[in-house]
Amino acid sequence: MSVSSVDWEAFWPPVLLSLRIALLASIAALVLGTAAARWMSRTRLRGKLLVETAFLLPLVLPPTVVGFVLLVGFGRRSWAGRLIEAVFSSPLVFTWWAGVLASVVVSFPLVYQTMKTGFASIDQDLEQAARSAGASELQVLRFVALPLAYRSLLAAFVLGFARSLGEFGATLMIAGNIPGVTQTVPTAIYVAVDSGQTSMAWAWTIAIVAFSFVLLLVTGGSRSRDSIREHR
Repeated sequence: MSVSSVDWEAFWPPVLLSLRIALLASIAALVLGTAAARWMSRTRLRGKLLVETAFLLPLVLPPTVVGFVLLVGFGRRSWAGRLIEAVFSSPLVFTWWAGVLASVVVSFPLVYQTMKTGFASIDQDLEQAARSAGASELQVLRFVALPLAYRSLLAAFVLGFARSLGEFGATLMIAGNIPGVTQTVPTAIYVAVDSGQTSMAWAWTIAIVAFSFVLLLVTGGSRSRDSIREHR
């Protein structure tokens, strides 16, 4: 790859957009996944297995299938699409917000599974003691469950961010590939390879690999420090 052959003005928009989408999507997926995991770990809902299977479905479906379902469900002919367009005076599809929606859906199962495992590892006696002291369920979650499951919380955020950063198929279906508007790094790499722009493809690839490596390195270091503290 020749650095001089990289168009840096064209390089940055997909990178910045991907980071923005990944950040917003991972936060939304973390909130929704944590709430769903907490609810499922405490409820005795009839048909619980069916609900959980539905939560995990985007994990095994092809991303293009997820994107197609979202396109139909939030397109301009759907009631949800018409409602969004009436409220915001703009359709959702083929905007970068559609990329956020796609990323939330595909990353949700990873966040949900991670947080469910985290909540399952908490000693129930500690939560019960807090309830006995007069704490509400929200207070138990905020001051007992989440602090004890913070490792899972961190892991869930990283997994959600990484999945959102690499999302391609569903995003392409509902957000498209509009340069400067909805083009993310994965779609930019695909177009660059398809058009023979190898240097640009390498530049985006190196950027996303480097960012992911640093993110995993930082979170891994945090887990290592926590492990050292526990053994002291």
